Amino acid sequence: MPAYHSSFNEEPDVRVVGNMSILPIKTKVRGPAPIADSNTADIIDETLDLFRANSLFRNFEIKGPADRILIVLILYVSDCLAKLGTLRSSPSQLEANKLLNTLSVDSFPIPGDATFPLNSHYAPPGSRADSEYLRQYLVQVRQEVAARLVERLYADGSGKPSKWWMSFQKRRFMNRSLGT
Repeated sequence: MPAYHSSFNEEPDVRVVGNMSILPIKTKVRGPAPIADSNTADIIDETLDLFRANSLFRNFEIKGPADRILIVLILYVSDCLAKLGTLRSSPSQLEANKLLNTLSVDSFPIPGDATFPLNSHYAPPGSRADSEYLRQYLVQVRQEVAARLVERLYADGSGKPSKWWMSFQKRRFMNRSLGT
């Protein structure tokens, strides 16, 4: 059974930095990302919907530039769950929100940096301006992923993270981690 790929691979008129798509997102977080229509799914919805299924795969064939952003976001969701899983007790929704928001804005490598774990699959940005734009876009997307992940983790109203999501905290998509 093959892994699930991004439905945004065939999107026309999408900016590409390096070889990653800069896709529109629905967000309240300030940043350079184009704004998506609020009635349609964006890359973050797709990432959270495909996370649990794709995290079971060790291999993933990249079929387009949107798959590259999907990979980075799936690995980031995995790091978020691992971060929440390392706490001694289950964090409240507010604590989880603060912790993951801090994680999303912490320093992290981007394609082309020496410490980026997937450099063999990603092209570095063409210029310093593109590099800074990609970093700002990824910070904005990571903040939005963290906010939406917390909403899904605490959707049942029990005040504890969903065991169905937390059971994936030790799973490693493609046996990789962003190391954040």
